[in-house]
Amino acid sequence: MKRIVMSAVLAASFVLPTAALACEGMQQASVEPKQVTVAEVASWTKAKKKFVPVDANGKSTRESQGVIPGAVLLTSSTGYDVKELPADKANSLVFYCANESCGASKQAARKAMEAGYTNVAVLPEGIAGWKKSGQTTAKPNS
Repeated sequence: MKRIVMSAVLAASFVLPTAALACEGMQQASVEPKQVTVAEVASWTKAKKKFVPVDANGKSTRESQGVIPGAVLLTSSTGYDVKELPADKANSLVFYCANESCGASKQAARKAMEAGYTNVAVLPEGIAGWKKSGQTTAKPNS
């Protein structure tokens, strides 16, 4: 009986560390950023609600479509340095890219959330939806 218990303890000592290591490299499923509409963001602009638009588009899209006034222009949707974002991680950030077919804003928003930003949203309609609804755009400062 003693031998069986010792064998079980010995076997567990090999299995448990291996199981723990298997989980160590696995990433947890990330929380998705909330989605907002052009109408919501436009109403925030009119009400002077404090938020920071974050543009995840490339240079050519910015030049042809413009940007939401006051937008932070990321250097890359996935490779940007989080120092490009406002220092206060409680700021309301609204990420956008070209249109509903583009996933750059969602990728950029996830990166911000992983860095600890707590009030992150995505504007799926992007700059195309913003312009289509007649909202004001600005020329990029890049």
